Amino acid sequence: MADLATSGDDERVKAIPAWRRALIRPELGGMCGTVIVFVFFLLTAFDSGMFAPQGIMNWTVVSAQFMIIAVGACLLMIAGEFDLSVGSMIGFAGMMVAVFGVVLGWPMWIAILITFALCISIGALNGWIVIRTGLPSFIVTLAFLFILRGFTIYIPQTIESKTIIGGIRDAAEGDWLAPIFGGKIGGGIFQWLADAGLIDTFTRGNRAGQAVIDGVPMLVVWALILIIFGHVLLTRTKFGNWIFAAGGDAEAARNSGVPVSQVKILMFMFTAFCATVFAVCQVMEFGSAGADRGLLKEFEAIIAVVIGGALLTGGYGSVIGAALGALIFGVVQQGLFFAGVESSLFRVFLGVILLGAVVLNTYIRRMITGER
Repeated sequence: MADLATSGDDERVKAIPAWRRALIRPELGGMCGTVIVFVFFLLTAFDSGMFAPQGIMNWTVVSAQFMIIAVGACLLMIAGEFDLSVGSMIGFAGMMVAVFGVVLGWPMWIAILITFALCISIGALNGWIVIRTGLPSFIVTLAFLFILRGFTIYIPQTIESKTIIGGIRDAAEGDWLAPIFGGKIGGGIFQWLADAGLIDTFTRGNRAGQAVIDGVPMLVVWALILIIFGHVLLTRTKFGNWIFAAGGDAEAARNSGVPVSQVKILMFMFTAFCATVFAVCQVMEFGSAGADRGLLKEFEAIIAVVIGGALLTGGYGSVIGAALGALIFGVVQQGLFFAGVESSLFRVFLGVILLGAVVLNTYIRRMITGER
């Protein structure tokens, strides 16, 4: 008697076609978008220097900025929540580093650590309010968007009568922690490549003979670390399964013993951590903190995650996909400049690609759930 447990012999079990299995991979949209974007700019901006070593470094740094906040937003969205305060958190965190380290004169490492503790606590508060009140995270974090932005403007105006505080590089001179966010690595490798004639060097001034690329900024290193951490956490750990469960069906997850409330609060904290990493790297690079930093970054992070295949309803997504979405952002933003296209069209691109990604993700969700 044939074994009916074998799917090949049981006509009730339908094999999923390979093309359909590929379609339901969350990274698919990000992969396709990345290929299309690179092909487009290879054809239109290849001779502009976009793919020269310095051009590659430019769009890599911009992409890394998006990647850092996209990783936090991705895990939080998979857990079924949103954080619209990310952009304001970036501005607030940068301003706190400046206030603590420059205005109050504290050692920069203390200023950085206290800023991280403060911002992560605010992230925990966001999560706690969402869990305790049952309010949509959209509303709670929208409120904190305005609260944090208001404090970011009020505090420096009250203390210094201005909304930009400089002197961060001088205050960070000789500090042991600041280079972890504002330093560069691999300078010797790039100089070796320059000496070998593989990359350009400066031809004038005090830096004549030095490589035009003097290292990989720590911003890029942080982006890679967070992507690897987020991917491993999501795909290789029990906690990653809890994140999917919390966003897919919170009530069923609770009945199965998943600590849904703790998972969601931790994801809010991690999102705040990523925003603070971005902020500290930014102020170390610019040497100043401004009250307008981080504007619209929350929406850019969400768009990158959606492009990467995450569903707005939660329970489905990929950190790698979110990273690819962020890469698309960085390449397009810099590519428009290299191609000589009006930079304002970048916002048009964001709107178009967001709409396309949502339509694609909705189709995928219906395939997964069997809805029509």
